[in-house]
Amino acid sequence: MSAPSSLLQRRRLLTPDELQGVPWLPSLSDAERERVLPELRIGDAAPGDVVCRIGRAPTYWFGVVDGLLKMSTDTAQGQTITYSGLTAGGWFGEGTAMKREPYRYNVQALRKSLVAGLPVDTFHWLLDHSIGFNRFVMNQLNERLAQFIGTIEADRTPSPEQRVARNLAALVNPVLFPGVGEVLQITQQELAYLVGLSRQRVNEALKTLAARGVLQIEYGGLRIVDLMALRTRDF
Repeated sequence: MSAPSSLLQRRRLLTPDELQGVPWLPSLSDAERERVLPELRIGDAAPGDVVCRIGRAPTYWFGVVDGLLKMSTDTAQGQTITYSGLTAGGWFGEGTAMKREPYRYNVQALRKSLVAGLPVDTFHWLLDHSIGFNRFVMNQLNERLAQFIGTIEADRTPSPEQRVARNLAALVNPVLFPGVGEVLQITQQELAYLVGLSRQRVNEALKTLAARGVLQIEYGGLRIVDLMALRTRDF
């Protein structure tokens, strides 16, 4: 994979259980799946591993089978701008893979994660041959656009509660991240990295959101009670 050599050396074929976590495989025909499965790879990304790096050409289209990544860039002043968290079931970078252009962002593991990759040439083969795959990618692009519009809105709000709410809504998007399940496994420190607030301020915001009945704080994660409220309500 186009990441540090340690991650490249750890790549392997996916197990049957891990293949269940690849959401676009059901959209393929039997012949397309037979063509693709031998080329899919997965690797164990350690915290801090960079999966995609600014300026490097894409060689794989990546997806999170398990874990948590962040998509970000650094400004000339040394500030980090986080575009998105990437949770279980999420495949990302399809626009970059389609254009075969260098990455304009970094993607880094925030915790130990399982990251799958499909070679870019195989990605393009599917675009040329699979109607089902094209539909999946088009849906991804449409949801991604809506997600980034929401991210811009969240970054401009003066309310930390609303900022946390919008970012949580993005992390549990059932189209982009179908592997999350009922409880988002995330620590308050990880959420603080993604939102750009202190852990203490995130803690206060989560307590406020819980008091308003839109989520429940559980051991090791957050249970989303009202996703629509997180997406649309003013806090």
